[in-house]
Amino acid sequence: MISLEQLSREFQVGDQTVHALDKLDLDIGAGEYISVMGPSGSGKSTLLNIIGLLDRPSSGVYRLANEDVTTMDDMQQAQVRRKRIGFVFQFFQLLPRLTARENVELPMMLEGIPVAERHQRAEQVLRSVGLEKRMDHRPDQLSGGQRQRVAIARATIMQPDVLLADEPTGNLDRHSGHDVVEILESLNQRGITLIVVTHDPDLGNRAHRKLRLVDGRIVADITGDTDALA
Repeated sequence: MISLEQLSREFQVGDQTVHALDKLDLDIGAGEYISVMGPSGSGKSTLLNIIGLLDRPSSGVYRLANEDVTTMDDMQQAQVRRKRIGFVFQFFQLLPRLTARENVELPMMLEGIPVAERHQRAEQVLRSVGLEKRMDHRPDQLSGGQRQRVAIARATIMQPDVLLADEPTGNLDRHSGHDVVEILESLNQRGITLIVVTHDPDLGNRAHRKLRLVDGRIVADITGDTDALA
């Protein structure tokens, strides 16, 4: 599903070059459940942004479903991103003036899907995350856990192959966080490739495969039960 070869990402800070990712090699199969852990500044979010086509590597090759996406222009990457990749962020990234239903419908609007189908699909996915009674509420009328569930519904409405979650429980209480994790894991069980960036060792160790990044390099890649890597 995902293949990264000698992937590097460099940033210029003043007269210093920062190596956010340093010649990283990584293969991720379809349907995997992966956590990415490591100290702040280790390159976790940079890796997620590149996989999500929100950023470009400085060098190296990124293949998604055997297609080299590093050679695509911005419009081509945007089209792949809309159809194949979903995002869940720590701070939800919902539009405050739109209802839960309207937030979920937004990706379908961009794809030109008819109104009736948008409504039907949005209602169905909101029911699947337990928000059938909150569809017409704006984000400021929802709890943090409910907002994150709306974000998950929006991220999955286009039925992506890959779901990227950046600290998905970082802004939630323990109970709400547990509910969100169970929803994410249920999506993985249905076949979506799930990649979670987290500082939380309890969340990280739930994944079937655990990566630890330090200074832009993978220093541990472990499958199965293990002690915390964070």
